[in-house]
Amino acid sequence: MKLVECVPNFSEGKDLKILDQIAAAIKSVKGAILLDMDPGADTNRTVFTLVGEPEPVIEAAFQAIKKASELIDMSKHHGAHPRMGATDVCPFVPVSGLTMEDCVEFAHRLAKRVGEELKIPVYLYEYAASKPKWKNLAEVRKGEYEGLEKRVGDSNWKPDYGPHEFNKRSGATAVSAREFLIAYNINLNTRDKKKAHDLALTIRESGRLKRDKNNKIVKDKDGNKLREAGLFTHCKAVGWYIDEYNRAQISINLTNYKVTPPHLVLEKVRELAIEKGIQVTGSELVGLIPKDAILMAGKYYLDRLEESCGIPEKMIIETAVQSMGLDDLTEFDTNEKVIEYAIAPKDNLVNMTLSEFADDLSSDSPAPGGGSVAALCSAISGSLTAMVSNLTFNKKGYEKVWKETKALAEKGQDIKERSLYAIDKDTQAFYAMMDAVKLPKKTEKEQKIRDQAIQDSTRNAILVPLETLEIAFEAVQLAENIASIGNKNALSDAGVAAITANAAAKSAYLNIQINMPGIEDEHFKFDILTKAAELVDKVNNIALKVEKLIKSEV
Repeated sequence: MKLVECVPNFSEGKDLKILDQIAAAIKSVKGAILLDMDPGADTNRTVFTLVGEPEPVIEAAFQAIKKASELIDMSKHHGAHPRMGATDVCPFVPVSGLTMEDCVEFAHRLAKRVGEELKIPVYLYEYAASKPKWKNLAEVRKGEYEGLEKRVGDSNWKPDYGPHEFNKRSGATAVSAREFLIAYNINLNTRDKKKAHDLALTIRESGRLKRDKNNKIVKDKDGNKLREAGLFTHCKAVGWYIDEYNRAQISINLTNYKVTPPHLVLEKVRELAIEKGIQVTGSELVGLIPKDAILMAGKYYLDRLEESCGIPEKMIIETAVQSMGLDDLTEFDTNEKVIEYAIAPKDNLVNMTLSEFADDLSSDSPAPGGGSVAALCSAISGSLTAMVSNLTFNKKGYEKVWKETKALAEKGQDIKERSLYAIDKDTQAFYAMMDAVKLPKKTEKEQKIRDQAIQDSTRNAILVPLETLEIAFEAVQLAENIASIGNKNALSDAGVAAITANAAAKSAYLNIQINMPGIEDEHFKFDILTKAAELVDKVNNIALKVEKLIKSEV
């Protein structure tokens, strides 16, 4: 799943009617999910957080900026927070299935449209910055709104997009791409804020002021105070006392969890705290966390335990929660705290019981249908391979293949997860085709839009089962691997993994073929059909080979 977060900040924190209208503009875009709206009256600023797949999120961000330009007059704005526009900043953050380069592209697309259509000057900062100096938001926002008029005519301040003019009403907007920020607190068994802050100084990137043996601050020859760097980059931290919990905490912002993940910071703090006679009682996640980040933590602790990571995601997450003490102060609800689970529709097919899915499948509705069943077969194949791998790992007599089966179990779980996602994706692709067919066609322009929508949706309805077919190819190869080295008592399960992968491949191929007549692009037809035919033959040959092997064994 490709997920991006967007966090636009608007220069309004008091008038809820304005904020509700901006929220409505975001919610009007199908597929964009508004996770949070956090207004601040003193700062006169509100932070919105929206998540979804890239296209709807980019569209929702534009609609929100447009609505803010209509409702917020910067010439009358006052607030404690630095700002230069009605929409002050609008960063894109990769959550899953996307790179920082993708988010830089999204930033450029949004900035270009805002500049051209809304006539608002737009500056790019952080990872999207067009010049090194502008990587720092404070540099881009220097002088704030009141200094924008002085920039006009100065080539050094020509915006990346939009007119090099003073927009009195909307000011200017800064758009960027940045890493996900994780707000994370570590709980201590002390009420002493100083002890917590001392630990914070040790771990944070900016470190602490350097002192000599007499505890005096060390300065260089020019009188500048010297610092000792902290242990972790991308880490900001302070110590504080929380009256509500009657204890001290280390409050941490991690600005790049891929470099400095919370579990590694926690383990170092545990080590440092013990040296000072302090006990870490647990930790607290403020806000949401990407699934990838908490899975990293769970796998880290499972590896330390020398246990398999090829288990269901929620079991890995539970290991992380228990190991990090994330439920020390309050209950940790995975469905609320992990972004991917928090935004998942509750009425998805994958959330049904087996009997509910079978009932839905057997009704007179054309979807879900064979494409979703193909993805289900692929998911079952991956699950069975993971099962056989887990029944082999750490088992006596199979020591030579422990490392290999541990890796196969993880790959099987990955195939399962991607296949489960494809179950709903296939049904959604079908309904998108139906929506395209229903579009108006009274005028030539409407007909053209409808025709293009039909072509685009039909393409997607072909590419989705093609993706299932590609996953099925991975699944059958995995089944072949485990069939040759896995626990002999579970050999039949490896065979079923190969057979269900074959069923997935053949079923997906039929779904590709049935939608192909609607495609006008002959090159697309030839390329996809050729690729699909080759893949389904490969899957079938491997599946038959595995079946033959297992029959000879049993």
